[in-house]
Amino acid sequence: MAVGAARPVLNLLRLSRLPIYTQLNLEEALLRATKDNWLIVNDGAFSPSIVIGISGRPAELVHCKSALESGVPALRRFTGGGTVVVDADTVFATLIMEGSALPDVECFPQPIMKWTEQLYRPAFAAAGCKDFGLRENDYIVAGGRKVGGNAQAITGKRWLHHTSFLWDYDPARMALLRHPPKAPKYREGRGHDDFVTRLCEVLHPEHGRRRLVENFGIAAAEMGFAVQERTLADAAPALSHRPLLLGTKPLDLREFLQ
Repeated sequence: MAVGAARPVLNLLRLSRLPIYTQLNLEEALLRATKDNWLIVNDGAFSPSIVIGISGRPAELVHCKSALESGVPALRRFTGGGTVVVDADTVFATLIMEGSALPDVECFPQPIMKWTEQLYRPAFAAAGCKDFGLRENDYIVAGGRKVGGNAQAITGKRWLHHTSFLWDYDPARMALLRHPPKAPKYREGRGHDDFVTRLCEVLHPEHGRRRLVENFGIAAAEMGFAVQERTLADAAPALSHRPLLLGTKPLDLREFLQ
């Protein structure tokens, strides 16, 4: 940001236990129907869900029979990226930005990823994690262990980057996912438990989660934004522009049984 320039406004929306289906539809509406900048932090999904990227093939990504038996529903989101299982122990952070607010950041995936690392690193450091960083397209800690899954949508000079951070996870639910056909090079063939780690094992088990959620907004202010707290009522009117939305849709996994 240029020295002396007016600070761009960043609307900060803090949520807790918002259903992931509602969250994804709201995010797309804010991306497509507004010109505002948003940072959305949702501290935990209301209930467990499997979330698949827009071009993902459920039969290749999910043990569909096991998922049906477990009762965990599946959704197809409007962004690309991989497949994740989310629940109350997932901390979501979403940035929705107008390119003019960040003239030095090209509207392409890697520059956006690099900039988000710069934003999130001090938030993690203030919460007690000094080794947070970016490796390929993942956020990692503790010697290359993944703590967050990312996906993006870019439309013209406007972009969205959202992350599901693993505060904790249920191994039985994670086992509903198949080993992805493509894996990052730094995974080096590691099994899931050696590749992914829980933030509750990295940050303070009692206070770390609260501090992390609070620190996202603080870090944004330190990056030069004029952060303004908003409510769900402030953001919800964007949902009236439904014709603009590609949509996040429920999936019937019975259609993909092999």
